[in-house]
Amino acid sequence: MYYAWLENPKSVHKSWDLFFQNANASQARDPQPPDQLERKASFLQSHGLAQTLGKTEKLVEDHLAVQSLIRAYQIRGHHVAQLDPLGILDADLDSFVPSDLITTIDKLGFYGLHESDLDKVFQLPTTTFIGGNENSLSLREIIKRLENTYCQHIGLEFMFINDVEQCQWIRQKFETPGVMKFTNEEKRTLLARLVRSMRFEDFLARKWSSEKRFGLEGCEVMIPALKTIIDKSSEMGIEYVIMGMPHRGRLNVLANVIRKELEQIFCQFDPKLEAADEGSGDVKYHLGMYHERINRATNKKITLSLMANPSHLEAVDPVVQGKTKAEQFYRGDTAGKKVMSILLHGDAAFAGQGVVYETFHLSDLPSYTTNGTIHVVVNNQIGFTTDPRMARSSPYPTDVARVVNAPIFHVNADDPEAVMYVCSVAAEWRNTFNKDVVVDLVCYRRRGHNEMDEPMFTQPLMYKQIHKQVPVLKKYADKLIADGTVTLQEFEEEIAKYDRICEEAYTRSKDNKILHIKHWLDSPWPGFFNMDGEPKSMSCPPTGISEDLLTHIGNVASSVPVKDFKIHAGLSRILRARLEMTKNRVVDWALAEYMAFGSFLKEGIHVRLSGQDVERGTFSHRHHVLHDQEVDKRTCVPMNHLWEQQAPYTVCNSSLSEYGVLGFELGFAMASPNALVCWEAQFGDFHNTAQCIIDQFISSGQAKWVRHNGIVLLLPHGMEGMGPEHSSARPERFLQMSNDDSDAYPEFSEQFEVSQLYECNWIVVNCSTPANYFHVLRRQILLPFRKPLIILTPKSLLRHPEAKSSFDEMVSGTTFQRVIPENGLAAHAPHEVKRVIFCTGKVYYDLVKERKNQDLEKQVAITRLEQISPFPFDLLKEELEKYPAADLVWCQEEHKNSGYYDYVKPRFRTIVNHTRPIWYVGREPAAAAATGNKNMHLVSLRRFLDTAFNLEAFEGKTF
Repeated sequence: MYYAWLENPKSVHKSWDLFFQNANASQARDPQPPDQLERKASFLQSHGLAQTLGKTEKLVEDHLAVQSLIRAYQIRGHHVAQLDPLGILDADLDSFVPSDLITTIDKLGFYGLHESDLDKVFQLPTTTFIGGNENSLSLREIIKRLENTYCQHIGLEFMFINDVEQCQWIRQKFETPGVMKFTNEEKRTLLARLVRSMRFEDFLARKWSSEKRFGLEGCEVMIPALKTIIDKSSEMGIEYVIMGMPHRGRLNVLANVIRKELEQIFCQFDPKLEAADEGSGDVKYHLGMYHERINRATNKKITLSLMANPSHLEAVDPVVQGKTKAEQFYRGDTAGKKVMSILLHGDAAFAGQGVVYETFHLSDLPSYTTNGTIHVVVNNQIGFTTDPRMARSSPYPTDVARVVNAPIFHVNADDPEAVMYVCSVAAEWRNTFNKDVVVDLVCYRRRGHNEMDEPMFTQPLMYKQIHKQVPVLKKYADKLIADGTVTLQEFEEEIAKYDRICEEAYTRSKDNKILHIKHWLDSPWPGFFNMDGEPKSMSCPPTGISEDLLTHIGNVASSVPVKDFKIHAGLSRILRARLEMTKNRVVDWALAEYMAFGSFLKEGIHVRLSGQDVERGTFSHRHHVLHDQEVDKRTCVPMNHLWEQQAPYTVCNSSLSEYGVLGFELGFAMASPNALVCWEAQFGDFHNTAQCIIDQFISSGQAKWVRHNGIVLLLPHGMEGMGPEHSSARPERFLQMSNDDSDAYPEFSEQFEVSQLYECNWIVVNCSTPANYFHVLRRQILLPFRKPLIILTPKSLLRHPEAKSSFDEMVSGTTFQRVIPENGLAAHAPHEVKRVIFCTGKVYYDLVKERKNQDLEKQVAITRLEQISPFPFDLLKEELEKYPAADLVWCQEEHKNSGYYDYVKPRFRTIVNHTRPIWYVGREPAAAAATGNKNMHLVSLRRFLDTAFNLEAFEGKTF
């Protein structure tokens, strides 16, 4: 006040003005006036106020210290939480005790507080809820309540979230006194769920003691945890939960969460088991499940799906997200209020597998978000035999989740009530904020990696403690019996009841000698197949469409269907060229794709194209999303303006990820057969980092899990001197993984093409014309079944003047050509032909040009294989018989140890019954897929073109 009065005497009350005037008058009599600070001090001293000021400053400092103390617990309390059920490790690798947490009385000194301050009452800041209805508490009580919230069996990491509302929400859920109160009914339900979880494992251990089962012992609480999440989510309106998980506890989840019939699970352990249909996976640990039932807690219908997955533990994560997105999309569930996903993880895999990070980074992207995923980590505190200190650099296995501001709730898995509360809050968080959340169940693995493994070899101290550890069921049952919630008799009856259920199911399983794997589908397609899971027909209608339809799509593709929309001048030229092509009844590659996609939209088939920069296209050819040059973020997708009543077209630039995004699109394609889902690699080579999805899910998905999938991979491919990173989609990989049989001479029939497609694991094509690209996309949906389609798409052919097709090749009645035979001069006099060159893709245009230059159009025929796998035996047989005197050459632009030759050679030899050689023309074997030196590229091209048209090249040579 004195300072304020010095500035302006009228700023204080009149009485104080008079007081300060008198005080100042006495100060003014001093011959040497001091500065303001001295005047203040001497003034306060002379009026006995110095002590009061000191007390006030101490009070303010103490209140600030208490605020800092509260914040320290909120940020770092988890470091001292009692999270390890074994009591021998810290859940994080950073075992220091933060100096700002009051673990001992002397630490009060850090804040300038003393033991004498413990009973002082402090005003609580608005950033804490520990007071409940009280606004102030003693320091002793403040510390006690903070310890109860942050340092017991729950460790909370959330203060890195940069949204105050979200932080406040979490604080309120955990700090408010009395929030973790459970009714006796809730406790009894929890106990019953623990009984089922534990006795299921015990039953398997008794019946099949020498079988691997990847049991849940040590984390039995996971079953009631998942059931709590599902109950709470169902209560909030969720109708469909899609789950992905590794092996550990999978059978228990199938039995007690999804509610798969126990006899179906038990019959899998039968050594005489024969599957009644195809399927080659480790059935017990990999197959999925789809089940619709009533949720007992809410009395509402709920559908649960557990996705089939390989041993690549986290590979299923993006697949689950893609399927969840698709189910939300088809239900119009834009906010994720009806469909959600739960992902289960192991601690070592969660920290170690890069796809986890890729999947997290899809969580908030517009075309990929599933509006929040609940992640449950079964934290065994060990890998297979690897100590966490050797397995990760981050303190917790869950730190990867911090990149998307997901709260992380660590909880001691031997405290079932704490686990239930945390899971309930996690479900509420996901429903409230539509963001990811992680529940870290800190537990242990009672046995080795599997039941046959000996963990004492590598973790002796840990397993000595585990052998002494009282199981969680006994601990919790003892607690409830002690406090009178249940009686010992009730507990024993609950155990006996579930044991009886298991025994009865075991008896029934003996009658069930045949396992129908199709009963384990995680994504059934109602109505698509017949009752036996077979296609309703084995024919494919023509894939052409009417000329009117082609013209209409071409016109819209050439326009900007939004008013007052300013496009780039270069784009105007592209659209004018498209319009000109449409008028001339011609299409290039981009327009053919437009017409295939557009035709499906009219038929109600959703089309989704995803990948890096696909909206414009890496090679600036597609332009499916137009950008207003004057209004930021204003875009137009002409394909969504084709018809008033049409299916939506989704085209979306993805994050810079292949593994995660391809997995996501695969999951999206699983949800429904009535959608064309395409993923495009920026360059074909870049599918390398998604190889895990290709190997484990796409090539073998049907064989392992009886799962059809119609995903399309667009892989830009072609040798153009652009170097080994931007040239080859490595077609040999796809062909090596094809199950197309070359040994048995095929019996050809009318339905040979469709039956061959049905028998194969996937289709590999390298189209040389836009029309054939159009047809192969159309065929993908018109087939009565679904197979993955691998398309080696072009780069230079996108604008090649010869690589154009007429409407005549696309109109009603036309179809995909698996082989495009020679139709020039050579075809008119086949007995004069000295050489037939077989090829695929872009090299055809090089060969045609060279043949013309050398004037060999009568002597050399060129036949294109558009579909390489399954191999078109029937059509090539006709071709070979047409040219009986010609030598046969396979020409490819790829190096001999890559490309197609190793695949086509034995198949050609099968057709000719090993009577004629099939010579190789192309580049020599090389370690790198292509050269980046333009001159070297042209020299090697010249060399193999010379060989291709040297009619004496193979004379005197042995095959």
